[in-house]
Amino acid sequence: MYAIVEISGKQFKVEKKQKLFVNRLDVAEGKKISFDNVLMVNDGSKSSVGTPNVSGVQVDAKVLKHLKSDKVIVFKKKRRKGYKVKNGHRQAITEIEISDILTGVSKKSTAKKLDVLKKTEAKKTESSKKAKHNKAIDKKETQDLSTMSVATLKTMAKEKGISGISSMKKADLIKALS
Repeated sequence: MYAIVEISGKQFKVEKKQKLFVNRLDVAEGKKISFDNVLMVNDGSKSSVGTPNVSGVQVDAKVLKHLKSDKVIVFKKKRRKGYKVKNGHRQAITEIEISDILTGVSKKSTAKKLDVLKKTEAKKTESSKKAKHNKAIDKKETQDLSTMSVATLKTMAKEKGISGISSMKKADLIKALS
């Protein structure tokens, strides 16, 4: 039995007990991880291809260790110019071992968990955006209005609901805001 799984943006053909190297995963060594993004499953006699994912299939794996891959040399040269640059890097990777390919897994429980996580993250981002916006407004109010540009003064006047700002000059805007 094998499956084709998308792991961190790349597709891998995996089988049970197979070890493979993938891009660095944000999971501690020794922990288990499951991948729901299964594109195809073949169990010998029957093959299922997803559109785009096969529903009810999950691949479980165990993170063995985090390491760096072989060094990649990047050499740049321009002829007859005396320009040579040699750089290199080692990509961060994770070694995982496929422990099992599960079929018939209910995605409702994982979908519910994902929905709850998304909702809490959305609430956090909304509250942080509001706090940043309020801080920005407070900073604008505490700053000296004469150092601001006319455009920022006009936007502040719009926020406060002052009318007739299009014909006002900078001095008039400062008087209206203070």
